[in-house]
Amino acid sequence: MTAGITLTDTANGTTAEHELAALQREHGRPLFALLLRLSDGDRQRAEDLVQETLVRAWQHPEALRADDFDSVRPWLLTVARRLAIDARRARQARPPEVGDAVLENARVCADHAERAAAALDVREAVKTLTPEHREVLVLVYFQGASVAEAATALGIPPGTVKSRAYYALRAMRRVLPGYAADLR
Repeated sequence: MTAGITLTDTANGTTAEHELAALQREHGRPLFALLLRLSDGDRQRAEDLVQETLVRAWQHPEALRADDFDSVRPWLLTVARRLAIDARRARQARPPEVGDAVLENARVCADHAERAAAALDVREAVKTLTPEHREVLVLVYFQGASVAEAATALGIPPGTVKSRAYYALRAMRRVLPGYAADLR
């Protein structure tokens, strides 16, 4: 806005709506250009800061009196720059925001308390098995032995190892009903 235009509504002392719109039309592009640079190319943030700058102009019509200076642009640019600096400092003071895309690709960390409780439940369930079933289950599932290796270690045929493993898991499913999906 240039000299000669008043920005105050004499009735309530605020900037008139049409005058604020004229202020935005005349100085909006330079404000946006400055704020776009100061916000590292983030258009949304720059638009928000332009709007906040104009809100400040609306709140302080006395600062925009045309007879104090030739143009209000230096005042607007100074306010905009200070708002951008404040916004940057506020973002640096709090943890960075995480978008939905980042959360979808993030690794899911298991709850250690739940894992510990599940391990205790499984230990108790293994104790309820017969010694023959327990031996096979420990060798095949907990120590990672193949059926042939378990058969050699226990001195029994591979078919018996498979059968005992099947019945051991079946017995565990009955003892651990909440874990049945995990044991299949």
